[in-house]
Amino acid sequence: MADKLKVTLVKSTIGAIPKHRKTVEALGLKKLNKSVELPNNDAVKGMLFQVKHLVKVEEI
Repeated sequence: MADKLKVTLVKSTIGAIPKHRKTVEALGLKKLNKSVELPNNDAVKGMLFQVKHLVKVEEI
């Protein structure tokens, strides 16, 4: 199992509901096509599940 996850914002949050916008911001994603490395834990997985239609996730 991977130790970290690489998360990339691939879809704009303009039309998203406010809860999803805040989740994307809390993940550290600000601009389209930018990536962040996050730990692979249950809290992050839950956040990613909420916004799975806006992000791309890769295991590192």
